[in-house]
Amino acid sequence: MADGQGPVIRQITKDELYDAVAPTDFAAMLDIERHMTRSSAFDKIISATHDHFWDPLDKKYIDFDAEPWDLDTQDLQPDEMVPALETKYVTEHFEKHPELRIRFKNEIARWSMSAILHGEQGALNLSASLCHVLRDAGAQEYAANQTREEGRHVTAFAKYIKARWGRPLPCGETLATLLKEIVHSPEVYKKIVGMQMLVEGLAMGAFATIYQRWHDPLARKLTQLVMTDEAFHHKFGKIWADRTVPKLTPEEHNIVEDWAAHCFQTLLFNLVAPHQMRGIYEQFGLDPDRVMAEFQEIATDEARREQMKESTNIFRVLVKTLWNAGIITERTRAFYAMYVDLEEFKAEGLEMVGDAIAEDGIRYLQTINFGVNADALAKVAAE
Repeated sequence: MADGQGPVIRQITKDELYDAVAPTDFAAMLDIERHMTRSSAFDKIISATHDHFWDPLDKKYIDFDAEPWDLDTQDLQPDEMVPALETKYVTEHFEKHPELRIRFKNEIARWSMSAILHGEQGALNLSASLCHVLRDAGAQEYAANQTREEGRHVTAFAKYIKARWGRPLPCGETLATLLKEIVHSPEVYKKIVGMQMLVEGLAMGAFATIYQRWHDPLARKLTQLVMTDEAFHHKFGKIWADRTVPKLTPEEHNIVEDWAAHCFQTLLFNLVAPHQMRGIYEQFGLDPDRVMAEFQEIATDEARREQMKESTNIFRVLVKTLWNAGIITERTRAFYAMYVDLEEFKAEGLEMVGDAIAEDGIRYLQTINFGVNADALAKVAAE
């Protein structure tokens, strides 16, 4: 597509559901025919949103003032979720200053929650941007619906961070760069693969990990509520993959596949690296460059492989999302196989980590909202 002034953008569109126009082409939205040919592919997802509705501002769903936390004496997450504690330098430092250890761990948790907040903001803006370009009225309504849900996620994580720390930390350079690249991209496939599959897949792994392993019951409740929405958001990307990937030409598939590999590699090697959070290390008297050097020694490919054996590992969830979408082929298989046993995905099927957690959360919400039809809604989410 072209806006009449800029370069022509190559949209890889194989299904009318994802046909796009320029964000400045509002005239296309006034076309009567688009209302006459509205797709019903997303109707179940749109309708179901009423059943799993929750409000972060309503204490009957979640109370951010409940269960106060002492950041000096109560650690929010276990040691194994703080990779820096595996380095000799950091370990010895906190042996000398044991009174700072829990506070340090909780600042790392603050970084993680802040990153999630920024990711949710990216998802909100991306969903809104899809409203401006998707020609199909049904797809556009779905994007508007997701925008609303991402909006409540932003509110909820901001309230959680305020309750625990007062304010969030800035977005790390790597994540900020990737989010801006995805949100501003004029290519719809980059938006869907980058956000609806990769970043959302990353988030689902993070939410499942927090729900299962964090010590803070408020964080666990929050992530489960968010996952009740994310279970439906994943469906949008899955429909795109089912309708698009099998119809791609070899050249087009290479473009999509390379974009996905680029995003994965960027996140894998940079997302939680010490150089992304220099201020935290300096705050506790640690040299971030020295932490980075020792971190690189222990963060070997073998170590990554071992970590990715866990079903909730965020990067394993990300790879499985790409695998289930048919994006990974023999061209890039070896790259991912360095870290993940792809054969395991065949045995596991399409079920994603967090699906069961989300279903339990949906049933909980229905007892508040309606008290009926929990099994029916869970079936819609699984379809």
